[in-house]
Amino acid sequence: MTIKKSEAVKFLEKITGGPLTIADIMQSNRLAEEETQASFAKKLDISVSHLSDIENGRKGVSPERAIRFAQILGLSESLFLEIALEDLLKRSGINYHVQVKKFEPKTKRFRTSSPQPSAQLSHQSL
Repeated sequence: MTIKKSEAVKFLEKITGGPLTIADIMQSNRLAEEETQASFAKKLDISVSHLSDIENGRKGVSPERAIRFAQILGLSESLFLEIALEDLLKRSGINYHVQVKKFEPKTKRFRTSSPQPSAQLSHQSL
C-alpha cells in the first residue's frame, strides 16, 4: 500500500531534511506563533521543561496528548496522531509509516471519506 503525503508535509520534510517528527511540528508551530516556550507550555498545560524535552526529541508524545495538543492548537488531529505514533514506533526500533482513520462507533465502520483517526500500519523502510 502506498501512502500519499500532503504537499505541506512534503515541504516540511524537505526543510527539516527527513521525516517529520512531533518535535518538528511542536517547535515550528510555537515559532510560527512567535511564542516563548513558557507561553506555549502554559497553553498546552505542560511544564516548560517537558515542552523543551519534546521539542528537542528527548521525549515523545502519547496518542492522547497528540490529539489534545492538536485540538488546543486548532490543527489536524490525524496529522499529530500519525506523527506521534510514528515517533513512538521509531523509538522502539520499528520502522513503519502510520495512517489513521476515525472510527465511527455507531456504525462500527471506519469512515473512508475523511483522513481522521484508526491505526493502519504499512511497512516502510526508513
